[in-house]
Amino acid sequence: MAGPKVVVYGLSTEGYAIASQMAIRGADVHIIDESTPSAISLKAEIAKTYPNVSSLKEDEPLLAMEPIDVAISKAQYLFFTPRIRKTGQDIKTEIHSKFKDAVTTLKKNSSVIFTLGTGFGGNNENIALLEHVTGLQVGKNISYFYYPLENLNEQPKIIGSFNGKPDSVLSDLLITNTKEKEFVAISSSEHFHAIDTLSHFSSLCSILEVCKYANDEITKNDLSLHDFQEIFLDNMVNGLFNLKSLGSSFEGSNSLMYLINGSVKGIDSYIKRLIDEIRGILKKNDLKASRTKIVLSWTLDQHAMRGDKIEMLQTLTTKLRDYIGDVESYQSSDFTLFHSEKTTIIVACSQFDFDNIEKTKKDFNQIIIKANPLCQIFK
Repeated sequence: MAGPKVVVYGLSTEGYAIASQMAIRGADVHIIDESTPSAISLKAEIAKTYPNVSSLKEDEPLLAMEPIDVAISKAQYLFFTPRIRKTGQDIKTEIHSKFKDAVTTLKKNSSVIFTLGTGFGGNNENIALLEHVTGLQVGKNISYFYYPLENLNEQPKIIGSFNGKPDSVLSDLLITNTKEKEFVAISSSEHFHAIDTLSHFSSLCSILEVCKYANDEITKNDLSLHDFQEIFLDNMVNGLFNLKSLGSSFEGSNSLMYLINGSVKGIDSYIKRLIDEIRGILKKNDLKASRTKIVLSWTLDQHAMRGDKIEMLQTLTTKLRDYIGDVESYQSSDFTLFHSEKTTIIVACSQFDFDNIEKTKKDFNQIIIKANPLCQIFK
């Protein structure tokens, strides 16, 4: 018997991962690359052959396709997993525009699964837009679910559902490690997600702020024996989109906004400290800015739903160029080709990048700084 018809809107890392999971489980899956006019048919054998979007795009296998509006009109389940690249206030506009495009041709008795994190009430806005565009009513002749994806290695345990109503087919599609998903009301799922987001950033920013005061080598060495040294800038930015979305739920000041703004400022403060550490390296080593090169090593996922890390890399590059003109970013795989006659300060922004830098060290003048809470320096 044929599995349920599923359309995944957005050829993102997260979208492809969940599409592959469902295709392997027997669902009839189509995935939409927003840059093309067609929906790609994703069969189980293709999902098994290509573990991620990059491998699929590199090989460009011939796949069956059909027009996007036709695929969506047949969908029983539509997963909204777009790539968002705008920043600031433009983010919400881009999300709503893409969401509108995604749901326009949906038919009765279909279900929409929204996978981007929202703040309080964000799903009510999506439901209002869905009903306006389709002319259908959520809870009556169309369904809506909230399933905020973040970590590819750990999908949400909870699904937000209109009136908390469960869906056994959706649960079977998303089941992981034989553990069934729990369905709760959408407002409840927003609260659970807010707690997870704030708990993560409160813990992270506590570490960042305390490590700021570790100025002597003995303290730094002792702290470096802890897991703190394994937290890189790459980890710090995870979930920042969700934190800012939560912050946009409120107007004025309250204790929750204090936590949110404090966390955002904590990340900003860390960026300033990292730049100060780099400037300190120049001063301690008597290096002239004109004879120094900064290399930001950060291997980024160009297909991720959120552009937080790309934006952070651009911000860091711009701020560093105020002090040193020669600033470039590299994927760690590029380091085998890298060479400079200048003294090079390499900033490792993730554990993956640091490990690769260690493997490909060159014999020219270089200083490595770990973009972790301790800003550890290696020569």
